[in-house]
Amino acid sequence: MRLLRSNLRREEVLPRIRDLVEVLYQEIPSGVGSKGKLRLSREDERRLLLKGAQWAVERGFGEPEDLERIESGGVLEGADPSVISNKAFERGMSQQGTLGSGNHFLEIQYVEEIYDHKTADAFGLFPGQVTIMIHTGSRGFGHQVCTDFLEVMERAVKKYGIKLPDRELACAPVNSPEAQDYMAAMKAAANYAWANRQCIMHWCREAITKALRISPKELGLMLVYDVAHNIAKVEIHTVNGRKQEVVVHRKGATRAFPPGHPELPEVYRQVGQPVLIPGDMGRASYVLVGTERAMEETFGSTCHGAGRVLSRHQAIKRAKGRSIAREMEEAGITVRSAGKRTLAEEMSEAYKDISNVVEVVDRAGLSKKVAKLKPIGVVKG
Repeated sequence: MRLLRSNLRREEVLPRIRDLVEVLYQEIPSGVGSKGKLRLSREDERRLLLKGAQWAVERGFGEPEDLERIESGGVLEGADPSVISNKAFERGMSQQGTLGSGNHFLEIQYVEEIYDHKTADAFGLFPGQVTIMIHTGSRGFGHQVCTDFLEVMERAVKKYGIKLPDRELACAPVNSPEAQDYMAAMKAAANYAWANRQCIMHWCREAITKALRISPKELGLMLVYDVAHNIAKVEIHTVNGRKQEVVVHRKGATRAFPPGHPELPEVYRQVGQPVLIPGDMGRASYVLVGTERAMEETFGSTCHGAGRVLSRHQAIKRAKGRSIAREMEEAGITVRSAGKRTLAEEMSEAYKDISNVVEVVDRAGLSKKVAKLKPIGVVKG
């Protein structure tokens, strides 16, 4: 997840929202099998897998100061391209700088409500401000890494005599060769994803300045934060009263570190980590901030989204005979999608109401509400 803030206000953008959505759809490839503007050689991709968002910045896609507002500085050390399959390399060569399909998106939003003005000021957010939220990851590259290593883990379960209640929980001891290879491959996929979002941010900046005929300074499009929503990381946590090293796998969760945590950039060290929680394309998304309670109770983690209440098949069935795009237009949201099927699968009714989910984690103290963002323009794969 990546959140960008701008100098623009909602009333300035609404008259041109259709143009903006169209130019973003045209400039940023999206959907299944989409191919980006970049064509990576194998050596380019190898360097990208090692350097993450830094690779993109070095290529001119953004500024060095962007890196301090990305989880882990936009790169995980220890990635090893030698453990990546040829098929994963091939899938990654053409998809850098693209949005995925399904629940991946690029949204033009505005800040509808501020709950914590001090923290919002630290994040650079104000009421009525236009923001952009990007949800995409390591694309076909990461998918292939997962596919490859599921087979490795299934063999490891038998090799190490691990008994599982469900075969989908396939795993290996963390210090085994299989697990170490996986961690090195996963870090490469995380680095691919950080570079991907960095490139997309750069093209957003170019597309919007061109469409609105304003300067980059007038636009003021800056990174608030970028945080992973599916990653395993080695961290220090207190377990049974003792600090120890553990592997925290956040799948269906996101990091929510508190004020003062040493892994936070200096700019947010005093207030805590920005936590980005997307909703569905028809309702809202939220910015929260990490808390000490999360460190005590959930290994520094909180929710990562609304969660589905309808399967994709059920959603398509529910949408039969309806125009989801027209319904969204009537709700004041301009949408552009590669196909009607995606809009049906991702309609609001397919998800829990994100406001209810966020209220739970806020009351539980696992992260605290800072701002509510409402969509006005959506690009889907």
